[in-house]
Amino acid sequence: MAYKNETLINTIELGRAIKRRREELKLSLRDVADVTNVSASTLSRIENGTGKPDADNIARLTNWLDMPVDRVMKNRNQEDVEAVVYYPHEATPEIVEAHLRADKNLSPETAKALSELFRVAYSQFSNSGK
Repeated sequence: MAYKNETLINTIELGRAIKRRREELKLSLRDVADVTNVSASTLSRIENGTGKPDADNIARLTNWLDMPVDRVMKNRNQEDVEAVVYYPHEATPEIVEAHLRADKNLSPETAKALSELFRVAYSQFSNSGK
């Protein structure tokens, strides 16, 4: 049963994903706003972890990110096994991050740190052959 003020969306995770994708594509908040029909001010608040997007904006943003909405849903019961859902065309760092976050042996902080380490290493080594 959901509580009155409880949010089921992990806004911080959504914000990190938006900012990471925006920076990878070298887009401004306005550029993303134009593509997603989510205002630049709302995008800024989400990236800063202070925004609470409505269902339509969540759908627009996860569609733009090309990620399943499950990825930004909070797991209310920590004992439940979190399924790792991804699209086959997702970038490898996103898939690895999802697996790390789902690993019950890792704290959220450790999973995030390992994800960032992998992201840096992947970026370095995947471009070395070009």
